[in-house]
Amino acid sequence: MSVPDDVFRGAERLARRSRKSRSQLYSEAIKEYVARHASDEVTEALNRVCDQVGDQSDPFLAAAARRILERSQW
Repeated sequence: MSVPDDVFRGAERLARRSRKSRSQLYSEAIKEYVARHASDEVTEALNRVCDQVGDQSDPFLAAAARRILERSQW
């Protein structure tokens, strides 16, 4: 894996300060990055489901949602 020199130096300083190995620091950073971007996958999956289901209006559901929104403070 190639890392730009400035990023490498910053990671080295952080690893020393936090008393972690460089490997542990990189592993935690990648884990956090992946977790942050997992929501994109969830959104894409939900969009696919909505596309497959289509727009099926349910009058009862629409009325219930409207009542809830009317009672909510914005």
